[in-house]
Amino acid sequence: MTQQTTGTTVGVRYFAGAAAAAGVEEESVALPAGATVGDLVAAVGTARGTDLTRVLAACSFLLDGVAADRADLLPAGAVLDVLPPFAGG
Repeated sequence: MTQQTTGTTVGVRYFAGAAAAAGVEEESVALPAGATVGDLVAAVGTARGTDLTRVLAACSFLLDGVAADRADLLPAGAVLDVLPPFAGG
């Protein structure tokens, strides 16, 4: 018997400098089932280049509006917000 593994699609929204580095404000990314925030960050960094990879190293993330760690699992249909550091108070 063969076991099938389905993937997941996640929406990614880039803000401020992350959007500039990505060249888009949002996109959908398909990943294997069981993927983490870190897997997604690595995938978009690889796909979009070194400028985004550099920015992603300093970013924080919201997963469906809640602060996320790179080890968090991505549920299907989730939305990940990519937030670069903001200056000011």
